[in-house]
Amino acid sequence: MENNTIFVGSKPVMNYVLAVVTQFNEGSNSVLLRARGKAISRAVDAAEIVRNRFVPDSDVTDIQISTEEIENYNHEKTNVSIIEILIEKSE
Repeated sequence: MENNTIFVGSKPVMNYVLAVVTQFNEGSNSVLLRARGKAISRAVDAAEIVRNRFVPDSDVTDIQISTEEIENYNHEKTNVSIIEILIEKSE
């Protein structure tokens, strides 16, 4: 993964918003938010907050969804949904 990828987990949404804004302030033109399972809604919230409040000249240019098969602690396989949201800043 590139260093402009932010993995969304269980932290508060504003932590991820700050991470995206920091990436843009450091000169990155695009940031990828990646989340699995229950964190998907947090990634969508972070993307919308960035786009609407903090970086109004940014836009969501691509959304990819997929499913990953993982093995849990009982060695049972289960499917987990994944979303990747690409946010690009206009020049």
